[in-house]
Amino acid sequence: MTEGRVNPAMRLEHQGISGLGRVFYNQIEPALVNAAVQRGEGKLGLGGAFLCETGRFTGRSPNDKFVVRSPSVEGDIWWKNNAAMTPAAFDVLYTDMLAHMQGRDYFVQDLYAGADPIHRVDLRIVTELAWHGLFIRHLLRRPDRSELDSFSPDWTVINCPSFKADPARHGCRSATVIALNFDRKLILIANTAYAGENKKAVFTLLNYLLPQKGVMAMHCSANHAIGNPTDTAVFFGLSGTGKTTLSADPSRTLIGDDEHGWSDRGTFNFEGGCYAKTINLSAAAEPEIFATTHRFATVVENMVYDPETLDLDFEDDSLTANTRCAYPLDYISNASATGLGGHPKHVVMLTCDAFGVLPPIARLSPAQAMYHFLSGFTSKVAGTERGVTEPQPTFSTCFGAPFMPRRPEVYGKLLEEKIAKHGATCWLVNTGWTGGAYGVGKRMPIKATRALLAAALDGSLNTATLRKDANFGFEVPVTVAGVEDTLLDPRRTWASAADYDAQARKLVAMFAANFAQYLPFIDDDVKAAAI
Repeated sequence: MTEGRVNPAMRLEHQGISGLGRVFYNQIEPALVNAAVQRGEGKLGLGGAFLCETGRFTGRSPNDKFVVRSPSVEGDIWWKNNAAMTPAAFDVLYTDMLAHMQGRDYFVQDLYAGADPIHRVDLRIVTELAWHGLFIRHLLRRPDRSELDSFSPDWTVINCPSFKADPARHGCRSATVIALNFDRKLILIANTAYAGENKKAVFTLLNYLLPQKGVMAMHCSANHAIGNPTDTAVFFGLSGTGKTTLSADPSRTLIGDDEHGWSDRGTFNFEGGCYAKTINLSAAAEPEIFATTHRFATVVENMVYDPETLDLDFEDDSLTANTRCAYPLDYISNASATGLGGHPKHVVMLTCDAFGVLPPIARLSPAQAMYHFLSGFTSKVAGTERGVTEPQPTFSTCFGAPFMPRRPEVYGKLLEEKIAKHGATCWLVNTGWTGGAYGVGKRMPIKATRALLAAALDGSLNTATLRKDANFGFEVPVTVAGVEDTLLDPRRTWASAADYDAQARKLVAMFAANFAQYLPFIDDDVKAAAI
């Protein structure tokens, strides 16, 4: 039995997927929320938000992600960073998963990734959980209802949390698996209900496909000046560094909070929604994001709430520190209706420095920008990945190593070319610790970060007095209106300058050791910028 609107020539059985129970095609929010509640997948919260838990998995499982190794992709995949699965093992996994799905109900969403119609990828997402269908309907982009009659997906994602993989049989590491097959244009996800796997699997796919077209795929948020898409800024960063918070600036138009492309036509959002962290979220600091947690069909993941009043507890991390909400972009009042922007005038690299060494903002030369982009230094914050319970300093190349199927230099070269062609100004912004390392210092004040970014984007820092950082060689403003001068010089924020110097030497050595792997592949100017 099938229900919903779908291309009659592209039902699941036309893809070789048959024998299922009821299949619900392209249901919209009221039907999906109703189905999820009726099926016991979660609860209706205040304002009609959908409250759910993801069970054992409250973050991504990067060690369970695989790429099928075949001759067509052998020379393109960065195998050191991407675990390989044989085509034969994938075929067995697919066959066993389809057998497991027999007689069960499924939800299908036909969506696309990419606001630019020239570069979009049409996707079919098949989910066992109704709320996963709701989630991905928020996070990807929706065709017009009339387009569904002729929609034909380029790729299909099947997500089946109740299926457990067999490492010996399926060539994986555990019962959990995320497997991408570029030949069969299939992505399989099993034994995890964490919804973020859906969107990041699609992002990984785009990171492989788009560079072939000369399009830079970016793990970044983006916004532009109100009424002026040519004044666009992008914000690179891993989860927890502030991409969502800092791009949702009410004085600018939000293009998107996480994934974008940079083509010869400008910037475009891959997604149609936001997936924001909610731990310690407040109405005072982030009123628009806070408000989405009480709106109809917003997916609220792993948040503790009062069983009687349904009031959400934004400080309780007993389930996970990675509490989140997913909502469509139009829930943010200043969001772009098109998801399109111009060529970035500003490229901002966000880092969460748990060492407390980096300044709150620094201006980078193009070569320094490539150095820090390839380095991708930050700290994984609690909960984003399984097993991370406190900030862990890490180097995640291109600020998104888990989602990079190609070698880092491919993305670095593309970014370098686009920065040079369009004259973007580059900045490094530290949203991590000041006054000491994690456990001693405190997080950088969000008010100060916003003031510094505003000064960078409006051109105020172009005339500021700058000093050369003794450790990294980039330029740091000496004074900025609305920000304490001491904050701009992290050494002065520490109780002991000698302790700061020792910590700085430690971090510089870590940068140098990590960057050695890229030296054979980069241009001389970037080598000169290396520490």
